[in-house]
Amino acid sequence: MELNLSPQMADTTIFEGDGGGYYIWTDAKSPALVEAELAAGKLVLQPRGFALPHYADSHKIGYVAQGTCTVGLVSPTNSEEKVVIINKGEAIPVSAGTISWWFNGGDSDVTLIFLGKGSQSYNPGQFNYFFLTGAIGLMGGFSTEFISKIYNFDESDLQKLAKSQVNPFIIKLGPEINMPSESNCTVGGYVFNFENEFFSNANTIEMTANNFTMLDKIGLSAGVVKIESNTIMSPSYSTDSAQRIFYVTKGSGRVQIVGLNGSQSLDAILEEGQIFVVPKFFAVTQLAGENGLEFFSVSTSPRPVLGQLGGIASVWKALSPPVLQAALSISPDFVKDFKSKIE
Repeated sequence: MELNLSPQMADTTIFEGDGGGYYIWTDAKSPALVEAELAAGKLVLQPRGFALPHYADSHKIGYVAQGTCTVGLVSPTNSEEKVVIINKGEAIPVSAGTISWWFNGGDSDVTLIFLGKGSQSYNPGQFNYFFLTGAIGLMGGFSTEFISKIYNFDESDLQKLAKSQVNPFIIKLGPEINMPSESNCTVGGYVFNFENEFFSNANTIEMTANNFTMLDKIGLSAGVVKIESNTIMSPSYSTDSAQRIFYVTKGSGRVQIVGLNGSQSLDAILEEGQIFVVPKFFAVTQLAGENGLEFFSVSTSPRPVLGQLGGIASVWKALSPPVLQAALSISPDFVKDFKSKIE
């Protein structure tokens, strides 16, 4: 079984304008996305950039790689708009069908990375968006006869309602529109702050249904890893059939993935802005470069359980000396040396 797992930059521009742009990874360059039923997208909002209200056909988690963003959410089960302010290092889950809008009220660009499931998507490996308004919006798709009856407008006002917004996707707002600038709800119920969770001796912080219960609903979890210069991560593998997708947020390094029959499926250089996929049960390890390595990852399990092949939780540490001696075909003295180095 051969899979192209090569790390890739976003290869397609869906939209680019004065307010910002949206970029995706396609199966042409990242076929592993389709194989794993995952999807990825990158939203860049320039100052005063506004992503029009929309919903998507897939569950996803958005991660702020740069800047501060104002987000509006309307759940299908709650007609009240929730507004939250999210900052660099924070993540926000967005379920399929939830209306959302995104606004950059600051002076510098905002970059958000969306990773999630693609199993429900109309286009495998991609998130599909349904906009309420704009050039490709739902409002303009209904006939004027229907619009007039639904919203009780006469003919003279129908065009204003359905056709006034002629731009698609992302626009740049003028100063005359005063967008919300503060959260109107408890942010902790919608946003997970990875930066606040890091402490001196931690290099991995996980956002799972164990500490963020709404993830049970969308069947996803996320993590942020920060590796110091020339440091290697313990090899790990999913034990629950979960697929994993990684986005390099900072630094550079190297990744190796080992899969079926002990074959090395990938040995590649990692650079900021790339994604790579780790198929279910495949083992992965990352080595940081001179400037360290940081990445954001999403798993298709809300409560992922990873097996470890190195470090203090390594399976090698758990196995008894006679088993190691027989399995590795080594001497008892070498077993002791191996055990001591693990610890």
